[in-house]
Amino acid sequence: MSRFKGILYGMATSVTFGLIPLFTLPLMGKGMVYDSILFYRFLFASIALGLVMLVKKESFRIDRKDLPVFILLAVFYTFSSLFLLCGYGYMGAGVATTLHFTYPVFVTLLMLCLFREKASWLTWIAIALAVCGVALLSLPSTGMSADIKGIVIVLLSAVAYGSYIVGVNKSRVRNMNSRKLAFYVFIFTTLIFGGKTLVSGDFQLPPDLPAVGNMILLAVLPTVVSNITLVLAVQNVGGTLTSVLGALEPLTAVCIGALVFGEDFTLREGFGILLVLTAVTVIILTGVIQGTVSRVFRKIRPRHA
Repeated sequence: MSRFKGILYGMATSVTFGLIPLFTLPLMGKGMVYDSILFYRFLFASIALGLVMLVKKESFRIDRKDLPVFILLAVFYTFSSLFLLCGYGYMGAGVATTLHFTYPVFVTLLMLCLFREKASWLTWIAIALAVCGVALLSLPSTGMSADIKGIVIVLLSAVAYGSYIVGVNKSRVRNMNSRKLAFYVFIFTTLIFGGKTLVSGDFQLPPDLPAVGNMILLAVLPTVVSNITLVLAVQNVGGTLTSVLGALEPLTAVCIGALVFGEDFTLREGFGILLVLTAVTVIILTGVIQGTVSRVFRKIRPRHA
């Protein structure tokens, strides 16, 4: 029963995060700029997550030494969110979300470059598959096309999110309650976008009530709910299976792009998305695959008397 619940939580995490374009594209269509959209997203998310913590009677107390870490993590989260939304202006939501989903590849590369963690042959195969997938998605076509500038912007989103994950895992806050961690990251991200909109003069009030509804849904479903269900999924089925279920994230965005926003979907782009998803799955399941291969070779290896 626990495993079944964990799988459901993992699916909920991916599907809700894949809903980002469903709520952001209508706001962009009404003339709202990226900074204002993201300011409201994280403002409402901070309020919602703070209410959850109050209901659960969780402590808000943090050490003063944690503040620089939260600011750095918020900067990574800021760039990740901003670049992903910028990418929607250059390509279909499905392609953009798929490219963002390459972040586990960048986590692996960052750990290799910064912390000298060894990369296996499977890792290099996965990186090659990811590069091929990105190349297919980058080629011009009549379908969900994307130019090189858009590809670079969304890949920077994946790099920033990968940096956020590495920062969490390698910093002093890695053992902090996940809701408290997300709450303070959201708070500082809200402050960054709020300051940015005031300095640039891009601060906008919601144009109408449907826009407010989209902002609240953007804050609750792909931000708060996805974070909470992520924790529940990891607790019930572990990080590996939860990560594999993350493949539903770009698939959800592809379906929304095609069914809701009328984005075309070609065979070549489908194959490119498949290569990216395969690469990420190989990265996540490297340990399992290596163990299975080793056991198979031990069984078929001839025994000498």
